[in-house]
Formats: sequence, C-alpha cells, structure tokens
Amino acid sequence: MSEQIPKGSVAAGTRVRLPAGAEAPIAVYINGVRQQEGRDYTLDRGHVVFGRPIVKEQVSGGRWLAMVLGLFGSYGRNEVVDVEYRRSGRTELVSDAKILG
Repeated sequence: MSEQIPKGSVAAGTRVRLPAGAEAPIAVYINGVRQQEGRDYTLDRGHVVFGRPIVKEQVSGGRWLAMVLGLFGSYGRNEVVDVEYRRSGRTELVSDAKILG
C-alpha cells in the first residue's frame, strides 16, 4: 500500500529503537492512537518496525524563522510515536521517539 507524503513533510523512516531493558507488554501509539501489533507494526530485535513510513514535518530555515516571528504557522503532517513498556517492574514511556531509517 503506497501512501502519499504531503508537501512539507518527509518519510522519516519505519523503525523506532526500544530502550534497553524494555519488556512486554509494549504499547505503541501514533499521534495518540494505539497501534495494533501484527497489523500496524512488529517487534524485531529491539525495534518497533512499522509497515509504512512515519511522516515528519520538514521545516526549512526560512519557514522556521517565519514561525518564530509569528508570521504564519506550519501545516505539514507530523506523526509522533510514543512507546509504553515495562522495565524493572515499572511502566515507562518514550514520547516522540526518534524515528530510524
């Protein structure tokens, strides 16, 4: 399934590294929506692997400056991946996880 990448955004990658010591249960969210293992992602050797690219907004220097000055906002698509997991008996969360190629 090919997905359109909107103008102003880029396909950032398809993987997120799990933190050292992360244990099940692992829950993955994109923009706050829980994803289903096996349908939306798989777990492979310490990584969450998505079946499609995660889309991040690409902000040029000029656009960033205009946003800082309040001239206009930014309207590119920007997906945020959060990963909830257990480590040493405690529930922990990585918010806005780094996307890897």
